[in-house]
Amino acid sequence: MKHPISGVNMQLLAIGAVLGTGALLISGGGWAQAQENKKRTAPIGYDDTPFLPGQKWRVHDIKRPRPRVVTPAADDCRHQPPSDAIVLFDGKDLSKWYARGRGADRGKMIKPGWKVQDGYMEIAGSTGDLISKEKFGDAQFHIEWATPAEIDGTSQWRGNSGVVIMGNYEIQVLDSYDNPTYADGQAASLYGQWPPLVNASRKPGEWQTFDIIFEAPVFEGGKLVKPAYATVFHNGVLVHHRQQFIGRMAHRIVRPYAPHGAEEPLVLQDHDTKVRYRNIWVRRLTGYDQP
Repeated sequence: MKHPISGVNMQLLAIGAVLGTGALLISGGGWAQAQENKKRTAPIGYDDTPFLPGQKWRVHDIKRPRPRVVTPAADDCRHQPPSDAIVLFDGKDLSKWYARGRGADRGKMIKPGWKVQDGYMEIAGSTGDLISKEKFGDAQFHIEWATPAEIDGTSQWRGNSGVVIMGNYEIQVLDSYDNPTYADGQAASLYGQWPPLVNASRKPGEWQTFDIIFEAPVFEGGKLVKPAYATVFHNGVLVHHRQQFIGRMAHRIVRPYAPHGAEEPLVLQDHDTKVRYRNIWVRRLTGYDQP
C-alpha cells in the first residue's frame, strides 16, 4: 500500500523533526483535508533518522514491517490487584500522583489536573504528565487504558500517551486499530526501539490492558552494567518476551542510558489526547528464598 508520506520531500520531514511528534504533515491537499476534517496529522514514518544499534532499521523507520494483527480474546479487562499489590489508581482520586508542570510551572511537581469520573481518569487537555509519588525498580505493572472513541487525528495523533517506567522506558499507548504509523511507535511498542511481536489492539474507545514485567537497569560507578528488560502482555497476548531496552525513550534519535536511582517513579504521558486510565497497580518483584 502506498502511503501519503512517500511523496513528501526531505525538507518537510526535517520540519517534522524540529517540531517533534506533534508536527503537522503538510503535503499537497493534506492541509485542506486536515482543516476540513479538523484532524491533527503526523508522519507515518521516517527515512532520515539514525540506525538503531544492532538492527538494520532506522528509528521510526517507514520501511519497517508493521506487526501482523491478531484479535485478542473477549475480556472485561478488570483484573483485581493481588494482596501484595500497591494500588496507584482505584478510580476514586489522584492522591498517589503528582503532575509535571508546564509553562510557568515547568519543572515543578504540581497537583494533577487530569479529570476523574466514573472510575477512570482522563487527560484533560495539556495538563502535564502524571508522576507516581512512589518509586519502583523491578516490578509487575497492571494498567488499563482506552483511547478516544472518536477519531480526531492520524498516525501518532490517535490516542497517544505512554506508560513510562522509571520515567525513562516507554511502553507506547496509541490507537493502533487500523491506524498506519511507524512500527516502533504503535501501541505496545518499546517506543522508538522495538515494535510489538503482533498488533493486539482493540477498537478505539474499548478498554485495553498492559501487564508488564520490568527488570530495572543496574548502574555501578556511573556505568551501565545491566540493561533494562520488559516482558509485555497486551490484552493478554505476549508482545515482548524479555526484550532489552536499547536506552531511554526518545523521538527520532537513539538516546543512550544515563545513571539514575535503583527505584524511580512511574509516569503516564500527557500527549494532549484524551486517553483514559483505570485500575493501575504494581507489585515489587523480589528474588527466590526471601525470608
